[in-house]
Amino acid sequence: MNAVFHVTDQQGNKITDQKTIEYIEKALGPESNILGTKGDSWPGKSVGMHSIGDYTAIELIGTDRPGLLSEIFAVLANLHCNVIAAEVWTHNMRVACILFVNDEATFQAVDDPSRLSKMEEQLRNVLRGCGDDVRGARTSFSIGTTHVDRRLHQLMLADKDYEIGGSVAERNEVIPFRPVITIDHCEEKGYSVVNIKCKDRPKLLFDIVCTLTDMQFVVFHASVSSDGPYGLQELYIRHKDGFTLDSKEEKEMVIKCLEAAISRRVSEGFSLELCGRDRVGLLSDVTRVLREYGLTVTRADVTTIGEQAMNVFYVRDASGNPVDMKTIEALRREIGHTVMLNVKRVPSSASASAKAPQPSRGARKGFSFGGLLGRFWG
Repeated sequence: MNAVFHVTDQQGNKITDQKTIEYIEKALGPESNILGTKGDSWPGKSVGMHSIGDYTAIELIGTDRPGLLSEIFAVLANLHCNVIAAEVWTHNMRVACILFVNDEATFQAVDDPSRLSKMEEQLRNVLRGCGDDVRGARTSFSIGTTHVDRRLHQLMLADKDYEIGGSVAERNEVIPFRPVITIDHCEEKGYSVVNIKCKDRPKLLFDIVCTLTDMQFVVFHASVSSDGPYGLQELYIRHKDGFTLDSKEEKEMVIKCLEAAISRRVSEGFSLELCGRDRVGLLSDVTRVLREYGLTVTRADVTTIGEQAMNVFYVRDASGNPVDMKTIEALRREIGHTVMLNVKRVPSSASASAKAPQPSRGARKGFSFGGLLGRFWG
């Protein structure tokens, strides 16, 4: 595939830093594994673990509930494991997370079979804690280096998080502007044409292409543009066996899966950015405090740089009500004396207009990848 991208940083400025340019070239070059094609997986287990280098990678998936993340981190702390990085996503009352841990004493990967077995058993019990998990707690082993975001998409897609779930309040929640997705057939050239209009954000194209790839579709041509706060994408696809989407059921399935892919990264409420000296049990303590204040974590990004822990938690009220500012101030007093805490309100989708403006093709900013249509249609 030939592709040309015209990109800026998130502030809309031209990228001029040479190190950034070199990083992009390396990340997208022939030796990269951005789509995770060098990995493999074995579905069907509730906890998957494998050791690579100086850490052990753990994949978990199950039913989300308030306090779950706190219990997971507590189990690992009690087993004398330090979480050096983690990524957590929730969607439709399902949770998927990838954690990278090492031994608190040796700073090496945990590779003792009996200890791994104990860790697996205890984490499985935590995932089963709600007792009414219809689909069950499942994860998979991954082999080799896999892009974390790509792997989380794969876990949630395999778990069918696109199916309607959640509480009654969540199912009845009014979202002013849902993604608008249509699938048409290009009779002349034999492609299915996917049109997507939704709130624009970083990594939107990545999320969509990853999901189509995992569903065994090939993107032959696409145009991506923006119209104010909205992202507009038009993708020409076929199944890898050459067939197009013809039946109503197939189209509905693809639309549901794309809607889920777009929504997994969207969080509302507050983001809590914490920075401080890393230690075993830090994440367990922080997430316990969040639970005690009635907050549930909808997404988390945990990173360790040297001896510094840099963590971001996206939280909302566990009962579904708006987060009380008194709660946020109490959190500042509770944990602000041990770590640096920065609190930001995440823009709500409710602030978007219920009706998206119709795109004006003359005013659109965008780019095209895949070359000219004639290159593929000839």
